[in-house]
Order: sequence, then structure tokens, then C-alpha cells
Amino acid sequence: MTGTVAARTTWFTEARFGLFVHWGLYSLAARHEWVKLREHLDDEHYDRYFRHFRGDRFDPARWARDARRAGMRYAVLTSKHHEGFCLWDSAHTDYKVTNTPAGRDVLAEFVAAFRAEGLRVGFYYSLIDWHHPDYPWDGMHPQWERGGDNHEGDLGSYVDYLHAQVRELVTTHRPDVLWFDFSFPGPASGLDNGKGRDHWRSADLVAMVRQLAPETLINDRLDLPGSADFLTPEERSPHDDLAERGLPWETCRTLNGSWGYAPGFQQWLDAGQVIRVLVDSVAKNGNLLLNVGPTARGEFEPRARTLLAEVGDWLEVHAEAIHGAGPAAFPTPEDCRLTQRGDRLYLHLFAWPSGQVVLPGLAGHLDYAAFLHDGAEVEFTEIRDWRPDVPHRVAPGPEGSVVLRLPTLRPEPEVPVIELVLASPGR
Repeated sequence: MTGTVAARTTWFTEARFGLFVHWGLYSLAARHEWVKLREHLDDEHYDRYFRHFRGDRFDPARWARDARRAGMRYAVLTSKHHEGFCLWDSAHTDYKVTNTPAGRDVLAEFVAAFRAEGLRVGFYYSLIDWHHPDYPWDGMHPQWERGGDNHEGDLGSYVDYLHAQVRELVTTHRPDVLWFDFSFPGPASGLDNGKGRDHWRSADLVAMVRQLAPETLINDRLDLPGSADFLTPEERSPHDDLAERGLPWETCRTLNGSWGYAPGFQQWLDAGQVIRVLVDSVAKNGNLLLNVGPTARGEFEPRARTLLAEVGDWLEVHAEAIHGAGPAAFPTPEDCRLTQRGDRLYLHLFAWPSGQVVLPGLAGHLDYAAFLHDGAEVEFTEIRDWRPDVPHRVAPGPEGSVVLRLPTLRPEPEVPVIELVLASPGR
């Protein structure tokens, strides 16, 4: 990782937890943000959502408070999704929120509210556009799926528009993150009319952002190797640390199986699952960007707000094991995750063991152990030159390990955490 990238991403790798918000015209359809493509809806049908987008319950300050309460440190909003609808008062299109009954610059209000709450802000921006008249009817376009006339469009004109809008977003708000979505180059996607770096003029786009806002982070979906600040595995965490590729990473996850508001999707995670995904990400040196899809009127669903609050309750007393923490330099016991921050290891217990936990290789390195939520001491034994007191006894752990002695009763936190204070060198 170059020094420049490392400097840009310092806050990002310390933050660890962010909010993703998908809000647009698809929220009125309430059947997934890809509804226009999935149901092959034409512009005439889809315009009903534009005419009736009022967002009268939109309260960005409340969104920001919910995010802060959950322990999140940054937020990314869909400035424009694939449908082409813009959530800011763009000078380059009439297909924008200020021309709907809402009549508000949602993005500007979002930026002000979240920054007032001390959170960093980012903008999702779709490279694809199902509304712009110059965007070709490729294999990712609703009209292509419907069949009929293969509209060739004017890709050069559309990409001029794309670059102009990104310039507008960057110069107006200087976002902390630009989250582009997505490239599908022909050979990789299996589509003859796929689109990648040359179609988007990705090199020029990145150069423009770097010139206008050098500190803005750019994700990895422009199909331009060497240009990204972080990687974006979606809806699943990697098996191991992706940092070996030289970049930080962030997994983005839905709460109920849909990015946009879709009450019919009921595959809800619970707070415990979210906490485990977050912990697993940090233990592998990554972030979690957790999505909420507001209702058509602009509110977070009660179930989503409750879940965020529950995660926040856990994170309030376990923050030091997450924010500013990363992978540990010691082996991880089964059904656990280890994170580390300075001279502190944090053992996250995904399952409650019977009586003890064995930490390989930690003998001689541990000074003190206690539960993080209440500070109660956890006694431990070091296994060094162990000899049985009677022949039928076996060692509680391998040579060089530390054995933590746990209470029979599981503590209340959804994921109990034991803080392990490492001994000073030479102690």
C-alpha cells in the first residue's frame, strides 16, 4: 500500500462500521431496488413513482442519530442508483428529487445532518443508468430484457454526463467516499455489450476526483486495477484477510435481503448476527457497511431502528474491541474471533464453552484478563512444562498455551468479550 493510500484510509480502517442507505423511486414500488429490470418496467410505468415521491417523513437528523447510536462512524447514501433518479439538485438533469413533490435536496440535507453528528459521508453513484436517453440498452438494461428495438444510444454523451455529475458531487460536497457501482466488462460478465474501464473512461474519472478531492476514497468497481482505495465484497465476508491484496476492505450487507425498501423480503438478520458479522470483519482487518432501506416516505422501519439500537447497546461497552482494532497476531480458538488494539487482545466468544477456553501460543505474553462489559477478572493458567499430579489427568491445553477459566453461567452480552492485556516486553 502506498503512503498516500495509507494516509487517505487511516480514518476508514479505524471506523470499522458504517451505514449504507438505499433510497430512491424504487422505494415506492417496495419490491427491491432492481424492480425496473426484474419486472421489465418501461419509463411510462416507472414515472408514476417520480410523480408521487414525496418523502414527507424524511428526517436526516434522525437517520444520523440512529447511525451514531448504533456505533457507526460513517454513512453512504445512494446519490443515484441504476434507475437514474438523482437525490440532489443536479444541474445536469431534470430527473431529480427537487422536481418531485418532495421538493428537497435530500443529499445536501443528508451531508449536513451526518456531519453535524460527527459522521463521515459517502455517495454511492451508479455507472449504469436506466433512464438517461443516451445510455445504451445493454444486457443490464430493462429494455434489453423486454426485447424489441436494440437502442444503441450514445455512450460517449452519457459518459460525459456521468463525469459532469461526479464533478458536481465532488466540488459541492467533497465526500469522504465515492462508492461507484458497477462495471461488467464483456469477458467477465458474458455479455457482448458489457461495460468496463474504457467505456466509463475510468482513468480520467479517477484522475478528476484525485485532483478535486485528493482525500476522497474511491472503491474498486471502476474496473481499473491500481486505482481503488478499498475493496467491496458484497453480502458475504471473505474467508480471510483481504489486506494481502494491499488494500483495506469493506463488506456491504443487507438487513433483510433487499437493499431498497421491500417489506415482502423477510430474511431479517438479528442483532446477534450483525454483531458477529462486524466482529468477523474486524478480525480479518475489514469493515462492515450495513444497509437500511428507508420507506417510500423516508423513514427507517421500526424493526431496523430497533436492531440498530441493539447493536449500539453492545458496541457502547465493547467499542474498543472494534473501533481502531484489527486482526490479532495470535491463533484464534474455535468458535471465537480475536481482535487487537495496541497491547490489548479481545476474545469474542461466538459460542459459550464449557468451563474453559484455550489460547495457543499465549503463555508468557498475558498479564491480565477480564470481561470487557463489566471488568470482572477471568482467571487463567499458563501451560509450561506441565506434569500431571495423578496419572489419569491430561493437560488442559497444549504446551505454551493459556487456559482461561470461565464461569458456568454465560454473561448477558450477545457476544461476550474478554479483554486480554499483553505483558510488557521483558516482563
